[in-house]
Amino acid sequence: MTQLDQNAWIEDVWKRTAAKITRNAFEIGAKFPHASLNGAYNSCPAHDWGAGFWPGLLWLAYRETGNELLRSTAEALEAKLSETLISYYELHHDVGFMFSLSSVAQYKLTENQDAKRHGMMAANLLAGRFNVNGDFIRAWPDWNGEDHSGWAIIDCMMNLPLLYWASKELGDPRYKHIAMRHADMVLKQFLRPDGSVYHIVCFDPETGARTGALAGQGYAAESAWARGQAWALYGLALSYGYTGEEQYLQAAKRVAHYFVSRLPEDNVPYWDFLLPDVAGMPRDSSSAAIAASGLLEIASHCSGADADFYRKAGAAIVRSLDEKYGAWSSQEEQGLLLHATGFFERNAYIDVPIIYGDYFFTEAVLKLKGRTEFFW
Repeated sequence: MTQLDQNAWIEDVWKRTAAKITRNAFEIGAKFPHASLNGAYNSCPAHDWGAGFWPGLLWLAYRETGNELLRSTAEALEAKLSETLISYYELHHDVGFMFSLSSVAQYKLTENQDAKRHGMMAANLLAGRFNVNGDFIRAWPDWNGEDHSGWAIIDCMMNLPLLYWASKELGDPRYKHIAMRHADMVLKQFLRPDGSVYHIVCFDPETGARTGALAGQGYAAESAWARGQAWALYGLALSYGYTGEEQYLQAAKRVAHYFVSRLPEDNVPYWDFLLPDVAGMPRDSSSAAIAASGLLEIASHCSGADADFYRKAGAAIVRSLDEKYGAWSSQEEQGLLLHATGFFERNAYIDVPIIYGDYFFTEAVLKLKGRTEFFW
């Protein structure tokens, strides 16, 4: 494909994506969609980890189109999300996902001071989850009788940008120091020599000693959950972008090579890379979308043949998602991408569109279109 052909394709993908996001703004409004069931997105509570992706999508589209419906809907969602800062007890480490894509996005695009304050409050809550003995940010509150006080998960690499942003905005390095200590811990405790990563690593919350690993949403503790790989490669690249620490970029590349080298022919992974048998197993288009945007992020920090490799890998995934997983032909389907997998072992949202897949696909399309500034 020539560069001219690629540019025309990306413009066409963006037009279709923007049209669907705009249509969904009328249909979904100021709710928090999570997964599309029978063509329509269900709603999750404002404190859900994925509640930021719909406002994030709206802000992405608003920046490109100037459509005021998108802006007003995103602002209404940010106001609802900010209420969770006061209710407090149901929050978790994913305030990074929630508030980077809503409050921080709103502040970056409109300079709204309330949105900035909400982002700062969320950064303080995230920093408060840091365990100084184990150098990890605790993931979740306790539930179902489980003690989560020593649990950290790979997803948190995508929450760290909220801390980096707070330090940069305030001129105060405390938040960055916490983020980097967590990232350094991930390099030691989550990243395997082959570039694969654990989903959950457990620590003694008193001593900080590592006590083991759990399967989490992967097939097994020692397997390679596809979405976890994507979180790792993108999150490490973002940490490099904020800090310039070469070890983060090199680690991001290791995870990226693991991901790309194990993709099936259509560049969209099954839900875990180490399944003993893929027969009848679902793909996870959301993992592919996250990885595509992450690969393009890595490319932005490289030059020459290195940059070309990661950019081409990301573009190939986006093209496959567009041509083989895009829900473009149905006016009845609100999701952008078909065939995502939420939590396989719990039979939660299998082979359906999921909002974070839609978000990262859109982000990747805009990167291919030439955008360089995002909300992380």
